[in-house]
Amino acid sequence: NNMPCVQCGNAYVTEHVGRRTAMMQDEHGKSKQTLIMIVDDDAALGEMLSIVLNGSGFETVTCQDGLRAVEMFPTLHPDLVLLDIMLPGLDGVQVAQRIRQTANTPIIMLTAKSDTTDVVKGLEAGADDYVVKPFEVVELMARIKARLRTLGMGASSDGAAAELPEFLHCGILEMNRVRHTAKKNGIDLHLTPMEFELLYVLAVHEDEPLSRTSLLKQVWGYDDGGDAKLVNVHVQRLRMKVESNPEKPQIVQTVRGIGYKFVAPTE
Repeated sequence: NNMPCVQCGNAYVTEHVGRRTAMMQDEHGKSKQTLIMIVDDDAALGEMLSIVLNGSGFETVTCQDGLRAVEMFPTLHPDLVLLDIMLPGLDGVQVAQRIRQTANTPIIMLTAKSDTTDVVKGLEAGADDYVVKPFEVVELMARIKARLRTLGMGASSDGAAAELPEFLHCGILEMNRVRHTAKKNGIDLHLTPMEFELLYVLAVHEDEPLSRTSLLKQVWGYDDGGDAKLVNVHVQRLRMKVESNPEKPQIVQTVRGIGYKFVAPTE
């Protein structure tokens, strides 16, 4: 099946040359295969995920240890990280925190528990989404493709995103959807792609309250269901970066009984 494995410390690199490849552009405009880093101490699950992802045209690197994952990350520059919460060495929450110190790479947490505390800790640490084990492969693939779509690495399924403007000026806030940058008074807010997308969707609907269900659909790509905690924790993270006083938010405001709304900042 043409899958050479290269041992890499206690991690192994699996490559697959197939007809279908998931490609993206590097900073020089050249196409390169999309690399997904799988961090899970369950070797059998890691191998299964590698085979499935390789079959869908992704390149994969599998690592079974949190500290090793943090060491490998800067060298590999993966396009997305699948990260188990329960890991030896550093746990998934600590790994997410370390990655977020230097990179905005999409992180999908894999959690064996639907334990609210673990999920919230992972999201607060910087994860963008999560999937509860045992999960259906189709569900995980949908999450991966949705997160890569946020980065502009995949085609939008509904075409709705394509209709949004590329630039927004809202008072002292400027947003560039091509570069995923948001500036307040000219200063970069250093938002993750999901934080940016959340702010952007709210800003496009300025002064209009949006429900958590609507945000889960427009921002995360959940057609039905989804977890309100994703929205709530991302709003908290967003407020820490965009608000002058996160305790008294003026820009991303809570609308009781509905959800959230964006109010353009003037100072």
